[in-house]
Amino acid sequence: MPASPSTARAINDRLALRLLQQEGPLTAGRLKQLTGLSRPTVADLVERLTASGFVTVVGESGEQRRGPNARVYGIVADRAHLAALDVRTEGVSVVVSDLVGHVLAEASVPIGEGTGTGPAVEQAVALVERTAKEAADHGAAPPLELVPGWGRLHTVGIGAPGLIDPASGELRDSTGLPEWHRRLVAALQERLPGARVLVENETNLAALAEQRDGVARDRDTFVLLWLGHGTGAAVVLDGALRRGASGGTGEIGFLPVPGTTSLPSATDCGGGFHSLVGSAAIAELAAERGVAARPEGHEPPAAALVRQALASSGSPAAEGFLDALAQRLAIGAASVSAVLDPGCVVLGGEVGQAGGTALAERVALRLAGMSPLPTEVRASTLGGGAVLRGALLTARDGAQDELFGSPPTP
Repeated sequence: MPASPSTARAINDRLALRLLQQEGPLTAGRLKQLTGLSRPTVADLVERLTASGFVTVVGESGEQRRGPNARVYGIVADRAHLAALDVRTEGVSVVVSDLVGHVLAEASVPIGEGTGTGPAVEQAVALVERTAKEAADHGAAPPLELVPGWGRLHTVGIGAPGLIDPASGELRDSTGLPEWHRRLVAALQERLPGARVLVENETNLAALAEQRDGVARDRDTFVLLWLGHGTGAAVVLDGALRRGASGGTGEIGFLPVPGTTSLPSATDCGGGFHSLVGSAAIAELAAERGVAARPEGHEPPAAALVRQALASSGSPAAEGFLDALAQRLAIGAASVSAVLDPGCVVLGGEVGQAGGTALAERVALRLAGMSPLPTEVRASTLGGGAVLRGALLTARDGAQDELFGSPPTP
């Protein structure tokens, strides 16, 4: 049966909003071309969306003739504010953006290893509150609703190490991770009334960012090897992130591999792939080969060592270190390739970005000798910032889907 007039209007409105999300500001004429709708229908939906506060005129096109079609319409960015958090064992970073993802404020705070659970949670929540207030003061117009003293957040995306329960969406209790990680989620839900809090594994968010904004934009199937302080992987198959039955897809640090002195256990990845390519393992390898470097800020020491080796390429010490590291990375990539045949492996995290194309090419050469399956190796273009970017993309998608799911049709 044909859709009722009200249903048809709702469908058309959602279509227009989706195009404005994906393409950015558009003229009514361009909306007509992209939707295939008639000029009067487009004019009606633009009027409805403008009246309901979803869309506003953000400028004019370069057309010579003035009129409605020359106006450029965009989503009302200040309709809601979003926050993204990158939660690490050593601290928290946060960005706050408007509804279309323009960053309004950002900050970070270190949290020492000896900090108690309560004080650590309070430091992190206070950071979010301060950054949200700064964003509210920065915006051209305030969000629709304000909590006294700071801008109310609509959606918060959190990237954290560890497993996410696929049934509840909650961060699971994981051995070796600080207790304040799990407590932080509950504290944010309590202190941010009305806000949606979305939690995802940090490596999965990094893969999302690489797929949307990074080096994997042209791939619908790939695997990201996270190389930072720790080691992980994210699997994207046919355009979808795969989490597994228990949320543990990509726990590659536990993968038993040759070259270690023991086997991993259910509670310790020592003896697994992590023992070869974790930051501490790479630092040990560099020391054995005579490569030294001082890390910048809170980056993994391995990133500085790889950067230094590449800057000294041609020296026996640097070449030996890079070749040995590439061999280790190829072992993990070969295992992934044999099981999943992703066709592409991205070397992510701070270490992958530091290694760049030069390290990726070394890994690809060795991988080709181990695996019969053709597998391209690429270096991350986002590095450690991919987690925060992925968290912001997740928050933006979630907020827009909720706000634009059923736009009012007067």
